[in-house]
Amino acid sequence: MSQYQAPLRDMKFHIDEVLDFPTHYAGFAQGQEASPDIVTAILESAAQFAEQVLAPLDKVGDAVGCQWHDGEVTTPPGFKDAYAEYIANGWTTLSMPAELGGQGLPASLSGFCMEIMCTANHAWTMYPGLSMGGIQTIAAHAEEPLKQLYLPSLIAGKWSATMCLTEAHCGSDLGLLRTRATPTADGSYRITGSKIFISSGEHDLTDNIVHIVLARLPDAPPGIKGISLFLVPKFMVTESGKCGSRNTVRCGSIEHKMGIHGNATCVINFDDAVGYLISPPNKGMSAMFTFINESRMGVAQQALAQIEVSHQNALRYAHDRVQFRGTVRSNPQAPADPIIVHPDIRRMLFTQKAFAEGGRALSYFLAMQTDLERYSDDAQVRANADALLSLLTPVAKGFLSEVAMEATSYGIQIFGGHGYVREWGQEQHFRDARITSIYEGTSGIQGLDLLGRKILASGGQALAPFVMLVSGYCQQNASGIHTGAVQKQLQEWTTLTAELGKKAMQNPDEVNAAAYDYLMYSGYTVLAWIWAQAGEVASAALQHNPSAADAEFYRGKIATARFYFERLLPRTMALASSMRSGVSNLPEFPPL
Repeated sequence: MSQYQAPLRDMKFHIDEVLDFPTHYAGFAQGQEASPDIVTAILESAAQFAEQVLAPLDKVGDAVGCQWHDGEVTTPPGFKDAYAEYIANGWTTLSMPAELGGQGLPASLSGFCMEIMCTANHAWTMYPGLSMGGIQTIAAHAEEPLKQLYLPSLIAGKWSATMCLTEAHCGSDLGLLRTRATPTADGSYRITGSKIFISSGEHDLTDNIVHIVLARLPDAPPGIKGISLFLVPKFMVTESGKCGSRNTVRCGSIEHKMGIHGNATCVINFDDAVGYLISPPNKGMSAMFTFINESRMGVAQQALAQIEVSHQNALRYAHDRVQFRGTVRSNPQAPADPIIVHPDIRRMLFTQKAFAEGGRALSYFLAMQTDLERYSDDAQVRANADALLSLLTPVAKGFLSEVAMEATSYGIQIFGGHGYVREWGQEQHFRDARITSIYEGTSGIQGLDLLGRKILASGGQALAPFVMLVSGYCQQNASGIHTGAVQKQLQEWTTLTAELGKKAMQNPDEVNAAAYDYLMYSGYTVLAWIWAQAGEVASAALQHNPSAADAEFYRGKIATARFYFERLLPRTMALASSMRSGVSNLPEFPPL
């Protein structure tokens, strides 16, 4: 059966030693209460809740799933009690503003805790996780009366939120959506239409569900420029902030999915339902990107979570499972050795470890940029953080979700036939990870966003803040063991980008043909910078006589950094060759 232990030592390595969050937190008001002792205590509390409450429910959620009856959804046994405990312990308020009932701690700290909980139970964590995006969207774009009416109960966790984008006929092409919004005399709107694939769209955990809905006004122009954003509650809300009569919003059905069975993925029908405009008319997509980008980072975290838990179980099994004799015997008297002595097993384990720990560092770096973008008093710092988030969010979401499938597949492979059997839990991690490369924009769409909408559309300027950051690191660490490889990779990345830009000017389809490979190339390049830092910090720490346990930890970092540069980063050569081959080998009508 799958087991999980929060990787607090690795988390603290990135928080304290690599990224220096203590100094980061000291630089703005919301972070000054987040002392190292406070951060440690909060992470340990999150780990206890995740390991003791959420992790045991992961298998239950997968086996039982959600149940739909006459428009109502019942979550798996134990989910509702776990959510009540989550609310009682104040987890929803951790990073919310004090004036709205929150604890006023940094957003990044809440993200660290959500990583722990998501790794313990991906499906359960989606219920409160989606509410975070809803809160940010309402706070950023709604008029003050809507904020005052809805935010307190959402922040307290009494209500939850969803994002309602997709419709059956249009999938990711939201310019084709048909849900309509008709204005009424009292300033509200009547929303009519049907949305599909709505995660957490109906459940029994909260008193109300607040849907954030894309729809068209009667005079809206066609396409993506004619979309507006609305707030549509499941229950109407009285002036005092209480739930009133039922709105005409119903769950038509739930999907029977490959994975994340414990989370209800719903068809939501709006039948002349009362809604309220959030965005300016016809500016809904730009407002919804507040939610989408929050969710993309959440999906990157979900992918990281599945890599981590699959690796933990595979590593444990590799130490216990005895098969074949190694070249160097672990026990010469035994008929066989633990499978971890075999190089191919270590190849798979190191790949998982490199993606899990590298992905964690990338996630934390982006969490730091989120703090700076939200809290810094310096406009230039905020702008730089926003630029880095814009560039690296599709990389984190797309790259980590893709390598999560590879890593969790290795988790099955290391178990052999047992990995394919449900009772061991490894196949669930693969199934749960699979959705991450699809929702919030497929990997191809992330690649198009990165290469086309951001980098090429900006004439390459979108790359500049990150290139300057990495170049500065290389100058400051010129003698680092992996610095030369990072510099070389960075130069090749910018050269390749320029080549693709020239080709795209001749044929725009070159962007689509290269987008996925470019996304993956970018991910490997970003993780090279991350692993160079981790290796240097670990090497320096070994010079200060650490404890035996810490010395082993640091040696593991150094070994994984070497593995990454010698075994994984070379994949970029094949990706570059594929991109340079162009669109011509993708004929419109290939022979069958």
